[in-house]
Amino acid sequence: MLQKEGYHVAAVYHAGDESARMLHEQSGIRIFKWNVADFDACKRGVAAVESELGPVDILVNNAGITRDTPLHRMTSEQWTDVLATNLGSLFNMCRPVIEGMRARKFGRIVNIGSVNGQRGQYGQTNYAASKAGVIGFTKALALESARFGITVNCVAPGYCHTDMVAAVRDDVMASILATIPVGRLGEPEDVARIVAFLAQDSAGFITGATFSANGGQYMA
Repeated sequence: MLQKEGYHVAAVYHAGDESARMLHEQSGIRIFKWNVADFDACKRGVAAVESELGPVDILVNNAGITRDTPLHRMTSEQWTDVLATNLGSLFNMCRPVIEGMRARKFGRIVNIGSVNGQRGQYGQTNYAASKAGVIGFTKALALESARFGITVNCVAPGYCHTDMVAAVRDDVMASILATIPVGRLGEPEDVARIVAFLAQDSAGFITGATFSANGGQYMA
């Protein structure tokens, strides 16, 4: 959707070589591979993107993994992996671009949270904590960056048609659907439209906000 709006887009991934190859072949979007949980990899990766496409003016932080289990069974690795990818990646990706945005007096950062970071979810203390942290990170960076023409916002999707949600058991998915007032899962486009809006120059008066896109499942 950002590409259709006329932006030069780079996509970053860590796993799924075939899907990445197909995205590039179908769209022409430049693809880069690194682990956003690794700060040094992010520094090198951002430098590679900027050398090919120019300065990063818009950053969408959309990395997310789950390692679901109740806390009394959760391992240290399950906790650390989720926090490093879902929350640590925000620092790792924002830090290499924020100075350039401040110098140019313009930037758009959109962080993807989750309905479960707003309301909590059984078996997801790690995931819910990471996504709640995304909201706090967004507000703090928004305050730091506003006078430099940089907006920082969060989009908190509900359950959408993604590979992560497709892995949920059928009986669990049926119970989830029963709690969504609009009666369906979200589509990636439902989230993308909000991201594309927040990336526009005309969205400059909106910062530090969290946009819920969850079909009415949770209203805050």
